[in-house]
Amino acid sequence: MLKIHHLGHSQSERIVWLCEELGLSYDLQHHARDAVTRLSPPALKALHPLGAAPLIEDGELLLAESAAIVEYIIVKHGGGRLKLGPEHPDYAAFLYWFHFSNGNLLPAMGRLMMVSRAGLPADHPVLTAVQGRLDKVMALVEARLGEAPHLAGEEFTAADIMSVFSFTTMRLFQPMDLAPYPNIRAYLQRIGERPAYRRAMAKGDPDLVPMLK
Repeated sequence: MLKIHHLGHSQSERIVWLCEELGLSYDLQHHARDAVTRLSPPALKALHPLGAAPLIEDGELLLAESAAIVEYIIVKHGGGRLKLGPEHPDYAAFLYWFHFSNGNLLPAMGRLMMVSRAGLPADHPVLTAVQGRLDKVMALVEARLGEAPHLAGEEFTAADIMSVFSFTTMRLFQPMDLAPYPNIRAYLQRIGERPAYRRAMAKGDPDLVPMLK
């Protein structure tokens, strides 16, 4: 059975959600953040040099990195479900949006989070540039969700599982007003209606009301 090491309020919610969507059995190991630093606890650092989550164990395998884990589970245990193949007309869109979150969205939010904590004045050129980059990224997602109900197109896929964290739980660390993005807000409401998402959030972070607005 898969073992998921889940750090509370983190990207590892993706893996719990994926397994719920695929109907897979798994052993969920909770890890609480340090109360002061909000970083990973020693138990996670003992498992992996970076001390990051998510981590999964599958037999003797220990695997980190959420995108790698998602692909591994889909191929190894999910029968290829939630992944579009090269024969599908939305294959390229799936690939793009699957990698978009960790390639563009989360880095843009992370940079703004770090720069904001540096105490720079609101008109500082670095802060302006970083905020501008995030605004462009968000505008791209907003436009996409005006074209299709899901990021890859008509079908719900792992691209959505990779992306939703950035619009929801990540806002605990980097607040962001979603009022200017009606398509993203409507998308999150659709996600919130998925039984697997509800189960995953209840199991992974029972103390957190999903941030879908």
